[in-house]
Amino acid sequence: MRFLRRGLVGVFLLGLTLALFALAGRTVVDAVQERMADDGPGRPAQERVFAVNVTTVEPQTITPILTAFGEAQSRRTIDLRLPVGGTIVEIGENTVDGGRVTQGELIYRLDGAEAEAALARVRADVQDAEANLRDAETRLLLAEDERAAAERQADLQRRALDRQQGLEERGVGTAAAVESAELAVASADQTVLSRRQSLAEAQATRDQAVTRLAREEVNLSEAQRTVGDTTLTAAFDGTLSDIDIVPGLRLTANEQTGQLIDPSLLEVAFRVSTAQYTRLLDDEGRLIRLPVTVRLDVGGVDLTANGEITRESAAVAEGQTGRLIFATLGAAPGFRPGDFVTVQIEEPPLDRVALLPASALGADSTVLVLGEEERLEVAPVTLMRRQGDDILVRASGLAGREVVSERSPLLGDGIRVRPLRTGTAPEQAAMITLTPERRAQLIAIVEANTRMPDEAKARVRTQLEADQVPASMVARLESRMGG
Repeated sequence: MRFLRRGLVGVFLLGLTLALFALAGRTVVDAVQERMADDGPGRPAQERVFAVNVTTVEPQTITPILTAFGEAQSRRTIDLRLPVGGTIVEIGENTVDGGRVTQGELIYRLDGAEAEAALARVRADVQDAEANLRDAETRLLLAEDERAAAERQADLQRRALDRQQGLEERGVGTAAAVESAELAVASADQTVLSRRQSLAEAQATRDQAVTRLAREEVNLSEAQRTVGDTTLTAAFDGTLSDIDIVPGLRLTANEQTGQLIDPSLLEVAFRVSTAQYTRLLDDEGRLIRLPVTVRLDVGGVDLTANGEITRESAAVAEGQTGRLIFATLGAAPGFRPGDFVTVQIEEPPLDRVALLPASALGADSTVLVLGEEERLEVAPVTLMRRQGDDILVRASGLAGREVVSERSPLLGDGIRVRPLRTGTAPEQAAMITLTPERRAQLIAIVEANTRMPDEAKARVRTQLEADQVPASMVARLESRMGG
């Protein structure tokens, strides 16, 4: 019994000890949490200042550049076809795809035996018609002579009748003689009438002969043209395209065998939106002949050509929008019809506009202006043009003030900022030094480019041979090599 009592006391003391340990642990945990939640003495809140890039608003007169994309095409292109069919018997020396021909040079000739035979037959018909005309003219002359002789004979008969009537009045002649003279006059008049009828028939026969000769001459002209149509020559100096013919090939009438293109007379066709089109019109609504610059990227080098807007499409094609504009190009070495080019149009100049980064403009057409104590202010502007990554705006009262170049959701009216100003001078293009091996490799890339004209190759080669070479040019050439 005593052992049991002592065991129970030991268990009670053990439980009491564990409870005291749990209470001490809980107290320690509460103390730690209370300490961690206590921030200590309060400190005053500091205003957050953002670093921003700023740009000075400088109103000036700027010529906007409208950028579009178009296709180069020749102003003088004809399809090669003949109005007659036949077998090709001869092909010109330069009659190949891409061959250059001069005006009047032979392209190909068809077998003209049938046309020559038809021409010979028509010439014989012309000779026959000429002989008929000569015979009709001779008959007409004879008919005129016969009519004149009949009229002279009729005059003699009338004088004889007058003489007989005079004798009868004096009592010397007889009535029988007068009647005989009257019959002779009537017979002479009948003869004159017959000769006149023969003359009219001779004139009609001559007219028919003239008409037949004219008809045969028309047939002769057609036969000669048919013979000429068996030979196709170049209408102007140009380059042949899509040529795929060989001697012995049978062609049908009006079958197209290729095209003749004049690569020296180029123009570019490009499409602009209706809003852009309105900016190219004068006060009377006519298209302004604005200058354009056309660029073509060939082997890492931009080929450029200058031109001028000349006309616009008369109607909008089905399924299309905007307006199709045509610009005539001047000297354009290296350009070919079908090239996809970039067109830059110089619009009429805008006065009192400022050039700003496009990121400076908000969705509500406002900019953030640096004000007093370097705090931002919201100012409205009028967007005039977008120029790639830049914009042209008109902002009254903001001349000389600084605006935030890159807006963010953290910036707004009243926010204090730390402006970061950059120099206005443009940075020079990065230049690098090439090793002899790399220089030779790049020059080989340029020489292997068949589309680049010789003038452009010489210009690029000169730049590559210099001590310092533009890094952008090297990157473009190496990208072509990688492609």
